[in-house]
Amino acid sequence: MKFSDVIGQEEAIGRLRQLVEEQRVPSTMMLCGPLGCGKMALAMAFASYLLGERDGDNSLLSDPMSIKNAEAMLKNWEHPDLHFTYPVIKPAGMSADHKMISDDFTREWHEMISESQYFLMDNWLSKMDAANQQAIIGAGESDELTRKMSLKSSQGGYKVSIIWLPERMNAECANKLLKLLEEPPHKTVFLMVCEEPELLLDTIKSRTQRIDIKKIDDDAIERALTERRGLDQDIAHRIARIANGNWMRALENLDAGNENRQFLDMFIMFMRLSYQRDIKELKKWSEIVSSNYGREKQRRMLNYFSRMVRENFMYNFKQAELCYMTQEEENFSSKFARFINEANVIEISELLQKARKDIGQNANGKIVFFDLALQMIVLLIRK
Repeated sequence: MKFSDVIGQEEAIGRLRQLVEEQRVPSTMMLCGPLGCGKMALAMAFASYLLGERDGDNSLLSDPMSIKNAEAMLKNWEHPDLHFTYPVIKPAGMSADHKMISDDFTREWHEMISESQYFLMDNWLSKMDAANQQAIIGAGESDELTRKMSLKSSQGGYKVSIIWLPERMNAECANKLLKLLEEPPHKTVFLMVCEEPELLLDTIKSRTQRIDIKKIDDDAIERALTERRGLDQDIAHRIARIANGNWMRALENLDAGNENRQFLDMFIMFMRLSYQRDIKELKKWSEIVSSNYGREKQRRMLNYFSRMVRENFMYNFKQAELCYMTQEEENFSSKFARFINEANVIEISELLQKARKDIGQNANGKIVFFDLALQMIVLLIRK
């Protein structure tokens, strides 16, 4: 995984290269940014760079054989000095005494990252056959990570630990990891790839150098769609614009049966029932969502609802360049947008954000979605 494999993000790549060239690589770094911006791909490319893989730049590792060996080991992500930490589930039938660690799902993890370095939590849950379970990083993981990182580097260089979604650590794991970050082993680099940094312990955040990754430029997405997916430029341009910096959303729009179409149907039904004040049907809607969707899918749906609220509000300004919707979304918004206005847009957005947070904290889905529906009835009539 070389920097050239990362879509866009030239500014962040330049900053990471500079840290290595100036020998100022922090022991702990946290990559943050919006969904689909390629944080994980960037972290994996940086780890490869630290471990010896080069992209036409051999100034920092002049031995061609060392470069060749590093690239061979990284080809299948099996470098002995590279370690991955990620949220996992506890399969049915597993002993209650067993503390789950990332290595329990090594095969599934390597399958996923070998297919693509761009993925979502739902992709990972599917690999683990998680059903409706939520994945976490437990206390056993911090013990295992401490053991691994205390070992001497097999290649005499850096040891790199990539921690995907550290905000999913439970309290015991987070406190144990904090001790490791306070006194990191020699020439060890921890790369945290974070979606919701506000959920991390402040004491952990204070020991990291945070790098904020921006959305991918539309031009970079368009170029990737034409070069990697073979799309015509006109189609690539439209998809890149709708993706709005999110490579995963761009890929979704290539799939005729993508999840967003399902979410659009649920959004239309939700808003129509709320406007009609049909409490009985809204109760049924809440039960369908809470029963048929896992928690991760519920959170993605609420993210989609939040985006649609924003797009409908902007649609009222009649400025095409401000809106990023598919034709199907725009068809609905042409009639619905007037109900999202200055009097309610902020409260509706906050309401959806609160519901997403509650679902993430294991609140009862039926209660969360029915309460959301009842409050939406009141907000939609504001003018």
